Amino acid sequence: MEIPQPNPEHEWLQRLLGDWSFEAEFVMNPDQPPTKSKGRWVIRPLGALWIVAEGEGGSPDGETHNTIMTIGFDPDAGRFVGTFIASAMTKLWLYDGALEGGSRLVLAATGPSFAGEGETLYHDIFEIVDESRFLFSSRLQGPDGSWTEFMTADYRRAA
Repeated sequence: MEIPQPNPEHEWLQRLLGDWSFEAEFVMNPDQPPTKSKGRWVIRPLGALWIVAEGEGGSPDGETHNTIMTIGFDPDAGRFVGTFIASAMTKLWLYDGALEGGSRLVLAATGPSFAGEGETLYHDIFEIVDESRFLFSSRLQGPDGSWTEFMTADYRRAA
C-alpha cells in the first residue's frame, strides 16, 4: 500500500503545530457570569497527514483536566475527520468538518444536550489569525436551529 501524499488540507493543519498557551472563557449557564481558564496545548504531527493536540488546563470546576484531539483530512470523503476526548468526560467525540474560507475550520460532532435530554449538534471552530495566534470556540445548536457559543479561547504560540 502506498502512503498518500499530503494535500492542501493536510498542509493547512500543519499550520497549527507547536506549543500554545491559551486563555478561555466558558458560559455554562446564561444566568451566571463566565468562567475563565488558562492552559496549554501541544500540537504535534502524526506524519504529514494528521495532527494530535494534547491539552492541559483548568476547568470551570477549578480542576485541571487533560484533552486529546486528533484531526486529519479524508480525501475520499472530501472532509476533515477527527476525535476528541477529555479526562472529565466519558464521551468519545467524532468530528466531521470543512474549511470555511482559508482560515476557519468548523468541526461538527453530535453529543449529549446540556439540558440533559437527547443529543444536539456541536461545532468546534479553529480560526487562524496569523502564524502566532489562533482562536478556538465551541457552540451548540438549539432545538430551533439557532447557535449558542459557550466557549471561546485565544491561543498564542509559546516562546
